[in-house]
Amino acid sequence: MYLFLILAMVVSWLIQWRLRSKFSEYAKIGLQSGLSGKQIAELMLADHGITDVRVISTEGRLTDHYNPADKTVNLSEAVYEERSAAAAAVAAHECGHAVQHATAYSMLQFRSAMVPALSAVSKFMPFILIAGVFMINTSMIPLGIGIALFALTTLFSFVTLPVEFDASKRALAWIDKRGIVTTTEHAMAKDALWWAAMTYVVAALSSLATLLYYVSIFMGGRSRD
Repeated sequence: MYLFLILAMVVSWLIQWRLRSKFSEYAKIGLQSGLSGKQIAELMLADHGITDVRVISTEGRLTDHYNPADKTVNLSEAVYEERSAAAAAVAAHECGHAVQHATAYSMLQFRSAMVPALSAVSKFMPFILIAGVFMINTSMIPLGIGIALFALTTLFSFVTLPVEFDASKRALAWIDKRGIVTTTEHAMAKDALWWAAMTYVVAALSSLATLLYYVSIFMGGRSRD
């Protein structure tokens, strides 16, 4: 189990490195359409009849996200201004989440419904797990509660996967249909989004591995009873 956790950490680091490498590579290649990330995002929203979502710039690198609470597509400074395959991919992907929200995509609704509960438990869950491990010889209850709460975060990680893959699917279909990218640029955009998706896959598997680790501790404690 320890080996698997270490392997997951190494794989996660490698994928993050590869993702940054790909985005840096594709950011240097200008779009033939000449559109910036901001323009692409606004165009995709307009094409889907979405008029109540704003496209804004946010600080940082790879900090792009859609916020359903205030209905904003937040593009990192580079993506907001750039006119590249990488910027097109990211801008369209985040707008894909806005389209999911507007069309009441079921998995996004399920994921959003989990957020309040996760925000509440994430503050004290680590302390419960640690306390549960130390108290395992006297009581199994704290660790059992900690495992149940951690299982919720693991479920959230896996629910996130179809949401992310669907947003990328919508993004790639739209940029093709709208003629935003050429065939070569489409391949770069698809590759960039695939590596981004892999970060979520590894995160979900790492969460599952950690959950199983705590379950193994719990089962070991029960066997001593």
